[in-house]
Amino acid sequence: MSTTVGAGQEARTERPARRRRRRWMSWTVVTLLALWALIRAGGLELGSFLTQLMTVTPYGAALAALTALLLTRRNRPAALVAATACVVLAACVAPRLTSEDQPAASGPLLRVLTVNLFGRADDASVVDLVRREAVDVFTALELTPEQAERLDAAGLAELLPHRVLQAAPGAIGSGIYAKRPLTELPDLFTPIGHNMPAAGLTLPGGAAVEIVAVHPNPPLGRMEAEWDAALRGLPAPAATGPMRVLAGDFNASIDHRAFRELLERGYVDAAAQVGKGLTPTWPNFRTMPPIIAIDHVLADERMAVRRVEIVDVPGTDHRGVLAELRLP
Repeated sequence: MSTTVGAGQEARTERPARRRRRRWMSWTVVTLLALWALIRAGGLELGSFLTQLMTVTPYGAALAALTALLLTRRNRPAALVAATACVVLAACVAPRLTSEDQPAASGPLLRVLTVNLFGRADDASVVDLVRREAVDVFTALELTPEQAERLDAAGLAELLPHRVLQAAPGAIGSGIYAKRPLTELPDLFTPIGHNMPAAGLTLPGGAAVEIVAVHPNPPLGRMEAEWDAALRGLPAPAATGPMRVLAGDFNASIDHRAFRELLERGYVDAAAQVGKGLTPTWPNFRTMPPIIAIDHVLADERMAVRRVEIVDVPGTDHRGVLAELRLP
């Protein structure tokens, strides 16, 4: 009899303890979600960890929604906090799912392709993509000297005969290929990180455009400050004269304050303009689908974005971005 009573007392004591532990865990989770929402909405990320966390903000919104749903019956105050965090995070990412109004533009069309080649992208697939989409400008990141030779051998030299290349071993190299003559612009800005060539070209009708192949180092550890400086150092669109396009692997998403500040200087993210701003581009492995959008084409805000495609390229861990831009 005493054994039964003792077991019952232990059970009654354990149940409140379990409830306290659940409430403690619930409030810990929703507090972290609330902090995430506050940091993202206020652009308050500091340091490498928080900067990297911002990249997965769309998943944070989904996590907050799931947390609010699970806590609705058990802990309504915590559920309300989670729901509020969900609303804030969703408000930050939802605009990328809808198309934006485009400025009036009746000038020449510019088709821009950017791909981080990873030094081992399938050359025939890249060339076929350039041919099929009638690409005018191609910015290639992680371009090695060997890959540059293979691309030309596969037919890129005939399709895009003009180029400003800064190929190099490993991840450092980059290049710009074009249908029309290019003029290198070595003094346009000071690159920080990998090679980031810039070049100007003139389109039919005389419209001038400047292209930058963008590839800062990722914001990992001590490189976070360098990454931030690299984005701040990219050139803004000119008030007069040639329009500018930045295309490449920014190692950044729209959920990064530094990237949004770059947009505020006079650019639009082409994918976000047509409702594809949440389409992920990295890492693109066979065993793992891409989860974050860090490859972009940024267009001068005076340009109209007609079409964007996020394309798979065999052999590289990045997806490519193809943008059709119409000049005023």
